[in-house]
Amino acid sequence: MANSIILCLCFSSLVILAAIQGIHAVDYTFTNTAANTPGGVRFTNEIGEQYSIQTLDAATNFIWKIFQQDTTPADRKNVQKVSLFIDDMDGIAYTSNDEIHVSARYIQRGLIEGIADYVRLKAGYIASHWVKPGEGDTWDQGYDVTARFLDYCEGLRSGFVAELNKKMRDGYCNNYFVDLLGKTVDQLWMD
Repeated sequence: MANSIILCLCFSSLVILAAIQGIHAVDYTFTNTAANTPGGVRFTNEIGEQYSIQTLDAATNFIWKIFQQDTTPADRKNVQKVSLFIDDMDGIAYTSNDEIHVSARYIQRGLIEGIADYVRLKAGYIASHWVKPGEGDTWDQGYDVTARFLDYCEGLRSGFVAELNKKMRDGYCNNYFVDLLGKTVDQLWMD
């Protein structure tokens, strides 16, 4: 869950950076300033620097394609470096210039992982080992299970995942599903 939200936050931050600025060839840096905190340790162990940088690069290429800038570098602003920081701070995440700061205190599991894999699902990067729609033990099991569940919810209401993501800027509540879809998350999982 934590992985997905963090990666989703990174992806969302890149979308903002790309939409506002565009990007040329980019150097990605990663710094875990909270490496000795529980969240920082967890980020290092479960996501890590290499996967974070790969995800930033994949997200950038995906964004270039979405904004039709993948073949015309001149259409992108010359941003030479994007830096991802894992910090021991209040809040969830923020961007400043070409920096993405994510809180080590806000590293949850299943839903965050599911949102990141939902982005992969929609981008067509489905691993061969992913579960089929409707499979899994719980909706917030994470990764592919939660991605498939979010895709189901998106099918019930177009824009659901984007709206859920907006609501989660300051935390999470199961009532978000009722607010957006009129059913509890458990009812939706049983459907």
